[in-house]
Formats: sequence, C-alpha cells, structure tokens
Amino acid sequence: MTHAPETTRPGSSDERRSGPGAPYAAALAMHAARDTLSLSVPGHGARSGGLATGQAEFFGERVLGLDVTMLMDGIDLGADSPRAHAERLAAEAWGASRTWFLTGGSSQGNRVAALAARALGPGLVMQRSAHSSLVDGVILAGSEPGFVQPRLDVEHGIAHGVTPDAVAAAIAQHPGDVRAVVIVSPSYFGAVADVAAIAEVVHAAGAALVVDAAWGAHFGFLDELPDAPTRLGADLVVTSTHKLTGSLTQSAMLHLGHGPFAAALEPHVERAVRMTTSTSESALLLASLDLDRRDLVERGDELARSYDEVLAMRALLRADGRFPILSDRFTEVDAVVDVDPFRIPVDIRATGRDGYTVRSLLAREHGIEVEMATATAIVALVGVGGSADGRRLLAALAQLADTRPEASAAAAPGTLELPATGRLVVPPRDAYLAPSEVVPWHEAAGRISSDSLAAYPPGIPNVLPGEEITPETIAFLRATATVPGGHVRGAVDERLSGFRVVV
Repeated sequence: MTHAPETTRPGSSDERRSGPGAPYAAALAMHAARDTLSLSVPGHGARSGGLATGQAEFFGERVLGLDVTMLMDGIDLGADSPRAHAERLAAEAWGASRTWFLTGGSSQGNRVAALAARALGPGLVMQRSAHSSLVDGVILAGSEPGFVQPRLDVEHGIAHGVTPDAVAAAIAQHPGDVRAVVIVSPSYFGAVADVAAIAEVVHAAGAALVVDAAWGAHFGFLDELPDAPTRLGADLVVTSTHKLTGSLTQSAMLHLGHGPFAAALEPHVERAVRMTTSTSESALLLASLDLDRRDLVERGDELARSYDEVLAMRALLRADGRFPILSDRFTEVDAVVDVDPFRIPVDIRATGRDGYTVRSLLAREHGIEVEMATATAIVALVGVGGSADGRRLLAALAQLADTRPEASAAAAPGTLELPATGRLVVPPRDAYLAPSEVVPWHEAAGRISSDSLAAYPPGIPNVLPGEEITPETIAFLRATATVPGGHVRGAVDERLSGFRVVV
C-alpha cells in the first residue's frame, strides 16, 4: 500500500479542544436575536402569526428567526463574512485548500465535480458503481466516459472499490486523453480503497482524481479511522456530512485538494457551485454544516466514546456467531485496504428470511431502523458521536432466528452474475437529449438507451444513456424488478415493461 506524506489530523491535535467555534452559526443566531421588522423574504417574516402560525407551532419560532434569506451583511455577504470564515475553517479541518458548503447534498457535489472536471478535457474514467448523481453530472458536462469496474461480492450483492491497477488499465483503454478519474471510497458497505496509490496512478497519467467520499465525512477525525482523501492526494472530494456526522439532511461539503490541478479546478468548481446552487440557500443547512465542523474538531471525546461503542457492538455480534459481520473479511479483497467500523453489514441468513423481510420486521416489530438490505444482509449504521445499542439489535435478530419459518432454509445467496454492459454508441449527453420513445421490453434489444438504469442491489448502473441494450441486460433487469425488495432506478415503470430508447 502506498501512502501520501503524513499531515496533521484534527483528531491528533490539541486544537480540537480549543477551536474557534462556529462563526456562521453564531452570526445567524445574533441576527435572529435582534428585534427586527422584516419587510423582506421569507414570507413568514421570522415571526409566528397569520399563515406562519402553523410553521411556528410545528418547528418552533426560533427556527423561523434563523431562516433568513441569502446575501445578508454580517452573515454571508463578502469575502470576510462569517460564512467565508466558516468555509475556511472547514478546509483546515479536512485538509483541503478550499471548501464549499453545499445545500443540495453530495448529489450536488458530484454534479459540480463532473462539470469542473470537464473543463480539464472531455476524457473521463469513472467507477462503474458511482452514484447516479455522477452519471447526471457526466450527462450535463458532455464528458466522454470510460469505466473501471469495482470488485464484486456476488453472494451478498456488494460492490467494493477499485484497484490502482484497474484504474491504470481503464485509463490506458480509453480511446481519448483521460483528464479526470472518479472513484468511490468508502463504499456503501464501508470498504475503503487505496486512495493514495490510486492518486499516484491518476496523476502520473496527467489526470485529476475525484473521490466520492459521501460516506466518509468522518475520516481523519480519529487516528483509528482512515484519513481524509484530501490528505491522500485527491483533487476533489465530495463528503455527505449529514450521512454519518451531525449536519442536517441535504447538507454536504466539497473539498479542493492541494495537488497539481487545484489552480485549474478552483474557478470551474466555483462557477459550477454557483450554477447548481439555489439562489435561496437554506441558512439552517449552512449553519448545521458550520456546527458539524466545530463539533468534529472540538469534541474528540464524543468521537472516541462512539468509536468504542461501535467496536463493542461489532464484538457482541461476533461473539454470538450466528450473524457474521461481512466487513470483517473485506480486506481479503485486493481493492480494499481498510474498513469503516461505523457501517456494520450483517449476514442475516440464520433468520431463514431474506434481508428485505428482516429489515421490514426489525422496523415494524422491534422499532429498529437499519440503513439498507440485500437478499442476504442488512446494513446497520451508527452516526459518528452517536450511541450503538448492539444488545437490542442482537436480541431482535436472535428472536427472528428462533422463530424462523418451518421447513425454511437459510435465505438463498443473492447471486449477482451481472451482465456485460453494452457498447457505448452515442455520447451520454447526446443520447439523453435526443428524441426518444418507449418500446416494449421484448423490442428493446439492440436499441440505444436514453435512460440510466441501475438494479438495486448493488446499485451499479447496468445501462447508461448512449449504451446499447443487450438481451442479457433486459433479462437481468426484469428479474431484479420482480424479486422482493428489487428495484431498478430509472425504469419507466416498476415492472420494467418498457425501455426508453433513442429514436
């Protein structure tokens, strides 16, 4: 494994205990405390009464006071504003040269990254299991994509990461000059790729590395966790802070690295953020990002406590023995160099039920919500700084195992023999914007798709706009759409009775 030069982590510095607070959130609170007559938007006027009474009764009047419009002097207006200060502090915390607060989630971040990367050139290599928002960005940017395949666990429906060698091969096989590479680390199941080694390969090829680290916003804040990709050589990093850290849903950050492409990328990122951001950004989401950064930096004791509880939860499941933790064996895969302990994928076949049924029963009968399910597994997620009651989860799983249906075998393995993707005939943007029609599924083979279609699980795009639809892909997607818990994102209907194709 290749490592980037060591840098100081927030988690190992005395600055964690004496941080600078949350300047944007403080300015917003100061504004809300003033006795102000609001003759501006938003229409609730920061007061209860009239139509705003219901808002105040539901959310509380303080929320209305904090819900201010953009471009406020003393809050977010100007290069030295509290917002600018808050974003500079976030850049320091994640080891970035610059950070942007996002109120459109990491989906916005992926679209911004794709648009900015396109400014370096049209050639792009992307991990095939990248999020659909990255595909959206490729369509918007008019990029010319090639693909690098992740390692797959076909038994459990899990897509891991990619290897440096696979990235190098994908770059070499691309018909044009590759100017950017997009990978995912950590994965949805907590597998961590060798970002530092991949960055070396990508930079040697003259390309920038974009990392979708939506699930890794907490990396780098404890010495026991993997480091932030920005400190490992990545040029652009998307982090979905609301997923495992403390910010509100739909808030995220985009970080610019310190590498050779920072100067070229920065103005394009700035313009793409402006293009994709609402002109009425939520001050509540921006404040939550500022507070999240403050708490990650200044409350290391809470992170350490939560980490210990997660380890105890994992140990409890191991000791029982009936419900293996799948990520305990992730590092046996050559594409995985580390594991995020805060995501716990659990094999539930001992219950005699599929993962979708177990997930539903846990919620309905035991009051336990887990993140997701596959045919053979569920994924439990513990927010960083939160608590993990492993005994309650284990007791519920044990009860399901003890009451398994009569004559039931363990849930069948989720065999995922993914069909080979069809050839890319038309650039994705051209196919997406071209005149289209919906044809019956039995007439779709050989046609060019207008849509992006991905079977869940594992969520890898099986068809992209511009790709030829193959008979094998049709059979696979239709089978996925009919199994319990199966879903095809982008399908024209739930049963995939037709395909949208280029006329």
